[in-house]
Amino acid sequence: MNKTIELKKDVTILFAGDSGDGIQLTGTQFTNTNALFGNDLSTFPNFPAEIRAPQGTLAGVSGFQLHFGSIEIYTPGDDCDVLVVMNAAALKANLKQLKQGGVIIANIDGFDPKNLKLSKYPDGVNPLEDNSLANYKVFKLDITKMTKAALADSGLGIKEIDRTKNMFVLGFILWMYNRSLDNSLNYIKEQFKKKPEIVEANTKVLKAGYHFGETSETFMTRYQVEKATMKPGTYRNIMGNQATALGLIAAAKKAGLQLFYGTYPITPASDILHELSKHKKFGVKTFQAEDEIAAVASAIGASFGGALGVTASSGPGIALKGEAIGLALMLELPLVLINVQRGGPSTGLPTKTEQADLLQAIYGRNGESPVAVIAAQSPSDCFDTVIEATRLAVEHMLPVFFLSDGYIANGAEPWKFPQSSELPTIKPVFATINSKTEDGKYLPYKRDEKLSREWAIPGTKGLEHRIGGIEKEHETGNISYDPANHEFMVKMRQAKVDKIADYIPLQTIDSGGAKGKLLIVGWGSTYGSITAAVKQALAEGLEVSHVHIKYLNPFPKNLGEILNNFDKIIVPEMNNGQLVRLLRDKYLVPAQGFNKIKGIPFTAKEIKDKIDEVLAN
Repeated sequence: MNKTIELKKDVTILFAGDSGDGIQLTGTQFTNTNALFGNDLSTFPNFPAEIRAPQGTLAGVSGFQLHFGSIEIYTPGDDCDVLVVMNAAALKANLKQLKQGGVIIANIDGFDPKNLKLSKYPDGVNPLEDNSLANYKVFKLDITKMTKAALADSGLGIKEIDRTKNMFVLGFILWMYNRSLDNSLNYIKEQFKKKPEIVEANTKVLKAGYHFGETSETFMTRYQVEKATMKPGTYRNIMGNQATALGLIAAAKKAGLQLFYGTYPITPASDILHELSKHKKFGVKTFQAEDEIAAVASAIGASFGGALGVTASSGPGIALKGEAIGLALMLELPLVLINVQRGGPSTGLPTKTEQADLLQAIYGRNGESPVAVIAAQSPSDCFDTVIEATRLAVEHMLPVFFLSDGYIANGAEPWKFPQSSELPTIKPVFATINSKTEDGKYLPYKRDEKLSREWAIPGTKGLEHRIGGIEKEHETGNISYDPANHEFMVKMRQAKVDKIADYIPLQTIDSGGAKGKLLIVGWGSTYGSITAAVKQALAEGLEVSHVHIKYLNPFPKNLGEILNNFDKIIVPEMNNGQLVRLLRDKYLVPAQGFNKIKGIPFTAKEIKDKIDEVLAN
């Protein structure tokens, strides 16, 4: 049957259905296939908040959005070209994201009276039948029925057969975008290698979906998205939490330290533990503690013993770790603290993203307790940024927060991974017997030009010293209640963090000129949407620039100079205005916040509309 092929530069597709429909797997497999093909891409998995959300309801809809193309991709896409829905609730929850004229592929089995009622359509209303979707191209497929037909002689039960219907969708979409089945077939073989009957069933259904596209007269057009032009190198597809785990392993190797990861599971940080536990061959030690306090305390203990101590959590868990973080900075030991932020406060929106823990990272402890804070801006950037967090922690002997969030932790993009020789060397400074003074004393809190003390490994002869949370005397480390010494040590610990500014890069301008009418200042995962919006604005001749801050405490030394070169400053954040307060406080600039607190990232259009609004006034 002759089919036409239409060339596309980029496509945004959203898969949506119940949590048990295998939506995340379908999206991930299609993403991996496109990444292997050579497309640039960005993804946005969107999970329901409940672990077992009621099936068929709006609250139970799981989504996976993928933007891929032959052009440079910065975001998972604003509006979708294609919406694949497994039931009525998935359509109702996501229709607003579909472009006018976009394609809807609907599983009609999910639009029976029960599903329509659960998704709160009025009695007697079926959107597939009432012409309300006239502005879209609607393809109604009985995916459930065709899946059952493909496995009629498999001997599997109804539940097992139903679980494979996502493979039908995947097979059909692979046909629709002219992609090979090979990657998905290999995945099925590997994933279910101990269950040959499941391998056979998923393979059959995957091929059934693909061949349905080839033979059906309903679909006469396929789409071709060519490879993207990217810098030469070897690429792999990577998610933010994976990149964080691999970055920690690389950092430990470059520092010559053993990696110890003490944690307690929490969404969306748990995948870091899962990934690290696969890499024992690199000497990685993972420890799932009984609670958050034990987790951070174990990491501090590992650091005291000379290992790279790392702990991770999300906002609620970081709150529980607060007192121990204060202990780590009093001990002046290296500690990497990972916060994969989610919607809060309290349990909040556990599967949704937010940037609301910046002030918690900087100020969220008792007493004067300064720590360094840096943030990743994309999934692949987690690798480099967590290495930098480790460098600062080890070379400056203090706790360092590495901020990620649910959006980049679960999102994916192509990653041109580096060779080991390309990574920065991390140089811990250990105390030795030569560290003693001329009169033979060991001063554990004697400081170097960075105001850092040396790392004395317990058990080293001649370097006996005491540690603890009680205030210590300058240089000797002896317990001291002297008021003047306490004030001196408080200011010393702050000066030590401030001194880091001498050892980090100057702030650069991501796009636009060095001065002008409007500066957009971002941090963390807003990078993609700001970049796309500012590039569009520049293409239209607007006078706008973009600065994205990685080092949030301390700021780069030249940041104030950059800010003062612009008439107006806008700070988009997924919170109620946190970075904007820090900038106003430190630099006294009239920065304005632009906030979104909905558990979902900014779209590029929202940023661009704000640019237009500000420049018009």
